[in-house]
Order: sequence, then structure tokens, then C-alpha cells
Amino acid sequence: MMRLAGIAIVMAMLSASAMAQTTKPSQSDIAAIELRAQTAFDKGDYATALPLLMNVEKKLNDSDPKSARLGPVQEKIRVCKKNLLKDPPKDLQNFLNQKPQDNASPEKRKPHVKPKEGQTLDLAIKDLGNFEYDAEKGGNIPEYVKNLNGAKVRTHGFMIPLDQADNITEFALVPSLFACCFGQPPQVQHTMVVHTPKGKAVGYFPDEIVIEGTLVVNEKKEDGLVVSVFEVNCLSVKPMAK
Repeated sequence: MMRLAGIAIVMAMLSASAMAQTTKPSQSDIAAIELRAQTAFDKGDYATALPLLMNVEKKLNDSDPKSARLGPVQEKIRVCKKNLLKDPPKDLQNFLNQKPQDNASPEKRKPHVKPKEGQTLDLAIKDLGNFEYDAEKGGNIPEYVKNLNGAKVRTHGFMIPLDQADNITEFALVPSLFACCFGQPPQVQHTMVVHTPKGKAVGYFPDEIVIEGTLVVNEKKEDGLVVSVFEVNCLSVKPMAK
């Protein structure tokens, strides 16, 4: 498992159709993440440093686009990517070597069957979103996917907090963090927005996790763009068995 420390890297990792935050980050928050990124960078732990530095870059752009700190951060991002490509960890090797899968065309889709009462559907995020989708127009979610609304599901992926670093109550679940870091952010149908039960929160998990809960299939728009189609009202969050 790759080691990825740090807090929310939402806008550094997700596309324009992902969840957007409108509040500006505080300088103390940026400094804390930058310190963790620098520590990892100095140790040569580029897999940990890269998403943290990308987060810092985004936060600096949000708070002060002309900041003198941006240049050095962007240079470190370049160094991280260069070193990771030169000597990639196993998870990154798998990502770089993977072949494109054409399972989104109508003739190759495998329709999902809604589980019976009391049963849980075990399904990967990309298998759930195995259809082509227009995030600008929306409206083309297959009926067999819509029929999964309200189903109990179990899936796995990587956590990207959407609200805060600790006591997390909402996060995005994506199939791969390395894909985000190397310029291939997940499509909206390959991202889940996960909500913890009211009054409960979870800590940040740096590695792959397994979640269980109730699936909500619903197009949500912001500024005319679809920002999510899948949400999960989560009942369980656990580290994935290694």
C-alpha cells in the first residue's frame, strides 16, 4: 500500500466537476500541510510529499495567487513526479502499466442487479459507474444504475476529506490517488461522496479503505455542472485488508 499522509487534497486532485470549497484556507492550515510535505520531501518520500504539495499549491492559489511560495512548491512537485516516474512504488507501477478498459460502451456494459432486502451489493466504483457520462448536460444515467438507488453497497477506494482533516463527516471516495496526482482525475461517475452518520465522524485513512452503506443515485449540480451522481450514507469505514 502506498503511504499518503495529509488532509484534504480535493481541488488539487479532482477535476472541475468535483466538489468545490468556497472558503479560503487559513495560513496556519497551509503552513501545517507544507511542513508535513517538506518533511516527507526531505526524506525522499515522494509518494507522500506529492499530494501534500499539490494541496499546498491549490491552497496558495486560492488564498494568494501571487505568493512567492508558489514557485518553490511547484518545483518540488516537479521533482516528486520526476522521481516517482523514475523509480515508481508498486502501486504507481500498476497505475502506469494499466491498460485502458472499454467497459463503458453499451454493448460491453454489465447491468447491475439491485440486491434483495438484507443483502449488500459488493461493487467497485468504476464498475458502478461503467457508463459514459456528460457532466455538463447530465441526464444519461442508465436505468439499471438508477435502480440501485437505496441499495446497500460495499465498495473500496481512497479517502479525500471534503470538510476537515480530523473528525471527518464527509469525504470523496476515488479509485486511485496516483491517477489524480498524474493528471488523470476521476470522472464524476467514478467518484462517490460519502457521508458519515449524523453526530459521528471518522479519522483520516491514508491507505485504501472499504466502506458500507446506502447508495444514493442523484445528479447534483453547481453552477450548471454536475458535481456528483453517487453518494453513500455510510455505516462502516474500515482499512482494506492487505
